[in-house]
Amino acid sequence: MNSIIFNYLLKNFLKTFFIVVAIIYCFGLILNLFEEVEFFKNIEVSIFTPLMLTSIFIPSMITKLLPFIIFISSMWFMLKIRNNKDLLTLKVYGYSNIKIFFILAFTSFILGWFILIIANPITSSMVKYYEKTKSQYALDIDHLVTFNKNGLWIKENINNGGERIITAAKPEKMKLIDVTIFHFDSKYNLYEKILAKSADIKNNDWVLNDVIIFKIEEGMFKRTADDKLSIISIYNHEKITSLFNNSDTVSFLDLLINYKNLQNNGYSKQFLNESLHTMLTLPFFLFLMTALASILTMHTLKQSENFKFIILGLIISVLIYYFKDLSIALGQTDRIPLILSIWAPVIALSLFTFVGVLQINEK
Repeated sequence: MNSIIFNYLLKNFLKTFFIVVAIIYCFGLILNLFEEVEFFKNIEVSIFTPLMLTSIFIPSMITKLLPFIIFISSMWFMLKIRNNKDLLTLKVYGYSNIKIFFILAFTSFILGWFILIIANPITSSMVKYYEKTKSQYALDIDHLVTFNKNGLWIKENINNGGERIITAAKPEKMKLIDVTIFHFDSKYNLYEKILAKSADIKNNDWVLNDVIIFKIEEGMFKRTADDKLSIISIYNHEKITSLFNNSDTVSFLDLLINYKNLQNNGYSKQFLNESLHTMLTLPFFLFLMTALASILTMHTLKQSENFKFIILGLIISVLIYYFKDLSIALGQTDRIPLILSIWAPVIALSLFTFVGVLQINEK
């Protein structure tokens, strides 16, 4: 009988979780599809292209929302078995509040590790494909930055109605190395090529060093050289590195196995540490959010109080979200150690949950 009840809890809890995931996936699909259609509005592509891109982008969005998805799923499941009197039936067969709590919470914990090890590499590959596919339409986009094994590629509009293409090695500190710049007029005719050993990109006013300029005049290249040259770009070091250090394209297994290689390829140590520890908190957040939902729904058996506890749960989850963002922001600005800033919400929620578990165990 115990195995039947255990399987019942496990099966129906996971079923509820996947239903919530499916609902959020559909909402995300509809909302993001409008954004993709807007992106391609001046490009001749079939509706399949934005639909396909939306479909492969949404899973990474769902991964970010998992703590709140598991919270909604857990609360929905607990309210369902409580309102159907299944909770009282489970207690008759020896399943106390604390036992039910641990079954659901540890299921979420294991689910978190499964997502990190199995699902996360898949979603990371999907995001890489998403970005690569969109970069293929660069000629139809005003501004674009992409990265590949050869380095950095930038496209931006310039004041004369033309365009600028910039290629370089990936950012090193506040500089780009081995910079090549192509200037095109409004009819896409190349009229200038600039080579520079480096470019200071701390601000939007770039300073090119050891510059060679090739200007096309009457069909001929005219070569000049200069120690320094300034150009104005919409991009600076902060904006470029934020685009490059996209945690959605780096999987958990990559961080564990290829940490040194990623660092050698231009990813900052801070970014890698932040990404790794943020991912490591996922199973613990799923455990704790399930615990939070269980505590709130087991606190009373009165159906009339359902709405009150749902609202309370949503308020708490929003507060957790903002506390998590605030804590990480403090770590990123070196006001507190970065690792502590990532784990602080987990520690705080653990203390809150511990007190709640003691209360439901007494019921």
